[in-house]
Amino acid sequence: MRRRDVAAAIVAAGAAVTAGVYRFTDLFVKHYPPTPYDDLLVRLTDREQAARLGAKVPDPFDLTTQAARLRSGLHNRDLAAAVNADLAAGHMVEVAGWVLPETVVLLSVLASRV
Repeated sequence: MRRRDVAAAIVAAGAAVTAGVYRFTDLFVKHYPPTPYDDLLVRLTDREQAARLGAKVPDPFDLTTQAARLRSGLHNRDLAAAVNADLAAGHMVEVAGWVLPETVVLLSVLASRV
Protein backbone atom coordinates (compact mmCIF):
# COMPACT_ATOMS: atom_id res chain seq x y z
CA MET A 1 0.00 0.00 0.00
CA ARG A 2 1.20 3.47 -0.80
CA ARG A 3 1.19 6.41 1.55
CA ARG A 4 -1.51 8.15 -0.46
CA ASP A 5 -3.84 5.18 -0.06
CA VAL A 6 -3.27 5.12 3.70
CA ALA A 7 -3.82 8.88 3.98
CA ALA A 8 -7.01 8.66 1.90
CA ALA A 9 -8.29 5.82 4.07
CA ILE A 10 -7.59 7.80 7.25
CA VAL A 11 -9.39 10.88 5.86
CA ALA A 12 -12.37 8.77 4.77
CA ALA A 13 -12.58 7.05 8.16
CA GLY A 14 -12.37 10.42 9.93
CA ALA A 15 -15.14 11.83 7.77
CA ALA A 16 -17.34 8.79 8.45
CA VAL A 17 -16.77 9.06 12.22
CA THR A 18 -17.50 12.80 12.18
CA ALA A 19 -20.70 12.27 10.18
CA GLY A 20 -21.80 9.53 12.57
CA VAL A 21 -21.15 11.67 15.64
CA TYR A 22 -23.04 14.56 14.07
CA ARG A 23 -26.04 12.47 13.08
CA PHE A 24 -26.42 10.05 15.96
CA THR A 25 -25.49 12.20 18.95
CA ASP A 26 -26.62 15.58 20.24
CA LEU A 27 -23.04 16.80 20.50
CA PHE A 28 -23.26 19.39 17.69
CA VAL A 29 -26.99 19.77 17.00
CA LYS A 30 -29.99 18.64 19.02
CA HIS A 31 -31.98 16.02 17.12
CA TYR A 32 -35.68 15.71 17.93
CA PRO A 33 -38.04 12.85 17.13
CA PRO A 34 -40.10 13.59 14.02
CA THR A 35 -43.51 15.22 14.47
CA PRO A 36 -46.21 16.33 12.05
CA TYR A 37 -45.32 19.92 12.98
CA ASP A 38 -41.62 19.91 12.09
CA ASP A 39 -42.21 22.44 9.29
CA LEU A 40 -43.21 24.92 12.00
CA LEU A 41 -40.86 23.88 14.80
CA VAL A 42 -37.79 24.15 12.58
CA ARG A 43 -38.23 27.94 12.72
CA LEU A 44 -37.40 27.96 16.43
CA THR A 45 -33.79 28.65 17.31
CA ASP A 46 -33.92 26.97 20.73
CA ARG A 47 -36.77 24.49 20.85
CA GLU A 48 -36.14 23.44 24.47
CA GLN A 49 -36.42 26.99 25.79
CA ALA A 50 -39.49 27.60 23.64
CA ALA A 51 -41.09 24.47 25.12
CA ARG A 52 -40.36 25.76 28.63
CA LEU A 53 -42.07 29.04 27.76
CA GLY A 54 -45.00 27.27 26.10
CA ALA A 55 -45.57 25.12 29.18
CA LYS A 56 -46.39 28.30 31.12
CA VAL A 57 -49.37 29.10 28.90
CA PRO A 58 -52.46 27.88 30.77
CA ASP A 59 -55.01 28.18 27.96
CA PRO A 60 -56.36 25.10 26.19
CA PHE A 61 -54.59 24.60 22.91
CA ASP A 62 -55.92 22.67 19.92
CA LEU A 63 -52.83 21.44 18.09
CA THR A 64 -54.34 20.95 14.65
CA THR A 65 -56.22 24.26 14.58
CA GLN A 66 -53.33 26.33 15.89
CA ALA A 67 -50.84 24.56 13.60
CA ALA A 68 -53.02 25.37 10.59
CA ARG A 69 -53.23 28.98 11.78
CA LEU A 70 -49.46 29.17 12.15
CA ARG A 71 -48.90 27.62 8.74
CA SER A 72 -51.12 30.21 7.10
CA GLY A 73 -49.46 33.05 9.03
CA LEU A 74 -45.93 31.88 8.29
CA HIS A 75 -46.56 30.91 4.68
CA ASN A 76 -43.58 32.12 2.60
CA ARG A 77 -42.32 34.29 5.49
CA ASP A 78 -39.62 33.82 8.03
CA LEU A 79 -40.23 34.08 11.75
CA ALA A 80 -38.81 37.60 11.98
CA ALA A 81 -41.29 38.90 9.39
CA ALA A 82 -44.18 37.22 11.21
CA VAL A 83 -43.05 38.70 14.54
CA ASN A 84 -42.77 42.16 12.96
CA ALA A 85 -46.29 41.77 11.57
CA ASP A 86 -47.53 40.81 15.05
CA LEU A 87 -45.85 43.86 16.53
CA ALA A 88 -47.34 46.16 13.91
CA ALA A 89 -50.83 44.73 14.37
CA GLY A 90 -50.60 44.69 18.17
CA HIS A 91 -51.03 40.91 18.43
CA MET A 92 -49.31 40.45 21.77
CA VAL A 93 -49.80 37.87 24.55
CA GLU A 94 -48.69 38.01 28.17
CA VAL A 95 -46.99 34.87 29.46
CA ALA A 96 -45.48 34.71 32.94
CA GLY A 97 -45.04 38.48 33.08
CA TRP A 98 -43.55 38.72 29.58
CA VAL A 99 -45.39 40.44 26.73
CA LEU A 100 -44.55 38.49 23.58
CA PRO A 101 -45.67 38.39 19.94
CA GLU A 102 -48.51 35.93 19.37
CA THR A 103 -46.62 33.88 16.78
CA VAL A 104 -43.74 33.23 19.20
CA VAL A 105 -46.16 32.16 21.92
CA LEU A 106 -48.09 29.82 19.60
CA LEU A 107 -44.87 28.20 18.36
CA SER A 108 -43.70 27.82 21.95
CA VAL A 109 -46.94 26.18 23.03
CA LEU A 110 -46.75 23.87 20.03
CA ALA A 111 -43.18 22.91 21.00
CA SER A 112 -44.26 22.15 24.54
CA ARG A 113 -47.21 19.97 23.53
CA VAL A 114 -45.50 17.67 21.02
